[in-house]
Amino acid sequence: MQLTSPTPDRHFRKRPGPAGTFVYVAVVLSLALIFWLDRITASAPLQHLYYLPIILASLRIGAPAGFGVSIAAIVLYHVANPAMFVTGYRESDIVQIVLFVAVGLVTARLSEDARRLHHLAATDDLTGLHNLRSFEACLVNLVRHAESAGSPLAMLVLDVDRLKSINDVYGHLAGAEAVRTVGGVLASRLPPDAVACRYGGDEFAVALPGHTVEQALQVAGELRQSVAAVAPLLAGISFRQGTLSISVGVACLERQPRRRPGIAVATSPQISGEVLFKAADDALYHAKRGGRNRVTVAAAKSA
Repeated sequence: MQLTSPTPDRHFRKRPGPAGTFVYVAVVLSLALIFWLDRITASAPLQHLYYLPIILASLRIGAPAGFGVSIAAIVLYHVANPAMFVTGYRESDIVQIVLFVAVGLVTARLSEDARRLHHLAATDDLTGLHNLRSFEACLVNLVRHAESAGSPLAMLVLDVDRLKSINDVYGHLAGAEAVRTVGGVLASRLPPDAVACRYGGDEFAVALPGHTVEQALQVAGELRQSVAAVAPLLAGISFRQGTLSISVGVACLERQPRRRPGIAVATSPQISGEVLFKAADDALYHAKRGGRNRVTVAAAKSA
């Protein structure tokens, strides 16, 4: 039986930002400039410049945008050369129009293939969450933003309780599907801005930007309850609710240490991320020793 990953979750979706706006503006301005040059010169070499905004839109925005810019280039090409409406299309005109569409389609296909490969390289194949390498890169950026904005950043580290017993009794396929089930709960129940990964066999880490310790504890408690509420189907066998449970460790980086549990920001984003993870992992260890199926918060540390 083949294990298939769930649909990639929302934590991989791109969010629009200044860079995306700049691309749109660059495409529009370049089309306008090329149209103006084409209209005053009717020069074939200048008309080839329409390829540039088509390629830019396809690579940076996506296939629909690339096709739309191709159509826009065709329209502008006709408006800049109204003689075509009188004398008809020359062979070079037909070739130029076909190339506008072809360049957009080919570039969009190459761009989509590159995006797909990038996504696969950053995705855990069992759960559809981030893999460790992708998560580490995201965590550095999240820590850097938290430090510059003076906002908190929380971390959850969790694993599946008694997974070894499931593997021993029902087989490793059942164990793998248990891990995938927990990953699916994370993907569906976490806040939209959370970043989650599976970094080991049954071990997960979740970064929660903008979350204080109290808010992270609430998220962790809801995840624990959601996992316990699942009646999983593992290796073709139906199990009752409560079969699966998780233990969760919680820690938080805050701009200034407070009396509530939290840990102080370290000297660099990478080190801060490592400190944050270690604190949450230690809290997970205490949760496991305390009886499993519980949430434990990291002890406060001084700066």
